[in-house]
Amino acid sequence: MAPTLFPMESKSSKTDSVRVAGGPQACKHLAEKKTMTNPTTVIEVYPDTTEVNDYYLWSIFNFVYLNFCCLGFIALAYSLKVRDKKLVNDLNGAVEDAKTARLFNIASSALAASGLGLVFIFLRYPLTDY
Repeated sequence: MAPTLFPMESKSSKTDSVRVAGGPQACKHLAEKKTMTNPTTVIEVYPDTTEVNDYYLWSIFNFVYLNFCCLGFIALAYSLKVRDKKLVNDLNGAVEDAKTARLFNIASSALAASGLGLVFIFLRYPLTDY
């Protein structure tokens, strides 16, 4: 009798035995797989859209607080387009619109920060002193 794979289990079954090296290795799964000639199950795999960042919160912040020359509004519009394209599984379009939303968010944030910096400089050093 061949040694069993799990010695604590019952030894009445011959299917629990360990295969001998060099012996024939017939596998039930391969035989079953060969008999399947016409698979009927179709699995559709969609690309992972969670990796596309839509910059939605940054766009909301720029729209509400730093809407410099309406760039925050444009960034918000592109962020919403990214969300729509992610729902439709248009990954390439979502990536392109995400890049555009990021560009408008950076421009809006930089211009608003530089404008606020200029305001503070002019408040500290008024032009009437010169």
